[in-house]
Amino acid sequence: MARLIVKSPYIKGGAGGGPGGYLKYIGTREGVELLPSGYMEYMAERPRSHGLFGDEGSVGMDAVMKELNEYPGNIWMHVISLKREDAERLGYDHAAQWRNLIRAHRNEIAAAMNIPPGDFRWYAAFHDEGGHPHIHMMAWSVKPGQAYLSKDGIRKIKSALTNDIFKQGMLHTYEQKSSSRDELVRRAREEMKALAQEMQINLGNHPEVESLMVTLAAQLETVTGKKTYGYLPKAVKKTVDEIVDKLEQLPAINECYQMWWELQCQIKDFYSERERQRPPLSQQKDFRSIKNAVIQEAENIRMGKVTFEDEEMEKQELTSDLPHDCWELWMVTQDDTAPMGDRDEAAAQLIRKAESGDPDAQYLVGKLYRDGPVLIPDNVEAQYWFDQSARQGHVPAQYALGKLYLTDDAEVHDAELGIQWLEYAAHHGSDCAAYRLGKEYLKGEIVERDSAKAQEYLTQSAKTGNQFAQYALGKLYLDRQNQTQAHYWFSQSAAQGNEYAQFFLDRWNSLKPPSVMLSVTRLLHHMGHIFQDQVPPLSIPGGIQIDRKRLAQLREKKVAMGHKADDHEEQAQSQTMAMG
Repeated sequence: MARLIVKSPYIKGGAGGGPGGYLKYIGTREGVELLPSGYMEYMAERPRSHGLFGDEGSVGMDAVMKELNEYPGNIWMHVISLKREDAERLGYDHAAQWRNLIRAHRNEIAAAMNIPPGDFRWYAAFHDEGGHPHIHMMAWSVKPGQAYLSKDGIRKIKSALTNDIFKQGMLHTYEQKSSSRDELVRRAREEMKALAQEMQINLGNHPEVESLMVTLAAQLETVTGKKTYGYLPKAVKKTVDEIVDKLEQLPAINECYQMWWELQCQIKDFYSERERQRPPLSQQKDFRSIKNAVIQEAENIRMGKVTFEDEEMEKQELTSDLPHDCWELWMVTQDDTAPMGDRDEAAAQLIRKAESGDPDAQYLVGKLYRDGPVLIPDNVEAQYWFDQSARQGHVPAQYALGKLYLTDDAEVHDAELGIQWLEYAAHHGSDCAAYRLGKEYLKGEIVERDSAKAQEYLTQSAKTGNQFAQYALGKLYLDRQNQTQAHYWFSQSAAQGNEYAQFFLDRWNSLKPPSVMLSVTRLLHHMGHIFQDQVPPLSIPGGIQIDRKRLAQLREKKVAMGHKADDHEEQAQSQTMAMG
């Protein structure tokens, strides 16, 4: 059953007093809610009092009856009703709310009836009866023969009123949520975040998706122009959708999507009268970005882009071989539980040692300026102290300086110096620097691509035991179809706990190009981030979490329905704009 019922019969004006009599009937019949006239409250108690309302503050019923009885055109008699439970829940169980609603949408109703706003005339009355509280609304044009109402016009009237009534219901629903429902959302939110984070670290194995990714990569070869979902031919879009729906079958994604869907149903349950079926992930508009992630990964396969699964490697820098006094001071600066005064003093002591020329202290002060939090991050200061230490032959500082020059920070970026300092560090035995150089020569972004040099630096790093270099060498040899060397280096890396290397060993009898085998894992990681971004916000005491655009819409509607323009400010200041 529809949540809002709109019926729109019409009668001919000026026929034997019929229109005027109908107006009097709806305004005075039993069950009508009497409204104050707008200028004298006691008018509601007079014998001729009525429940009519319109654009004006007060309605002179006799004058309107006379106008209708003399009007020669068609007059529509809209009946607009809600179910009792919706009317009570949403505040439409009294005349003032209906009056404000119709006033707010009178121009849309006029447009649906093909009447210019200036020619539109209407009056209505509210009847609080039975299971369907409703209004009777008489509407016409001051110009006979101008108005016309089609089925599409009735649909537009119903749509405008329904959207307003039930969008206001969203605000009411949020404000009235019970503590048990809040707890349900909180628990589900935590579980969904955990699942999304799990996706970001899991390794994916789905041969069917891998085969489809190869197909998509081949299809993209023929596509010119933008390679985003909206610009692709239908056949290519179909492949993308199929990949997304296959990914949905992975347990982690299916569980996370189901939890997200149930949360949306909890939050938006005012929109639907029947249980809604979860659409396929490829058809869910909130996750459209997944499709472009699929396309990008297929492009990586097509272009032969080299990837490096080394997030942990990027965090590694030498601090363990420091002199005892520097090490102790460093550990105090990194102790989150220590008093801030103690941490500041430890940093001050390191700075004094650095100023006296101690290369270990200079290196650590560089790290403090680069990373904080004891010192305010400042890459220019970090560059200065790393440089002071590096020029004294401090290998970790040479590596750190090389990395800093390769960052995107315009104040310190210098690719040529970055490569130079990495070469110094690699020459002096830094396995991390040798690995980074191997990466750069494979990528070919800041230096000319040189796979021979890349192999040389990766081998240097791998032979010293760097598991990430060993893994990268395994992939490099696999791409070259040298399975003997690939297996050797994967085994060396896996023995140190590298899960990616073990992933290739586990699938040794069904090998594909590394970019294809890793595509599902990379998509899982993308989707983990996307799902985490879609985790619904928690409500907070004293307010709801709602995006700025939606809040502005709600304010506008509430003002149109009779609130003062500034009666939202105190509430707005206490709200958290979680999704803006």
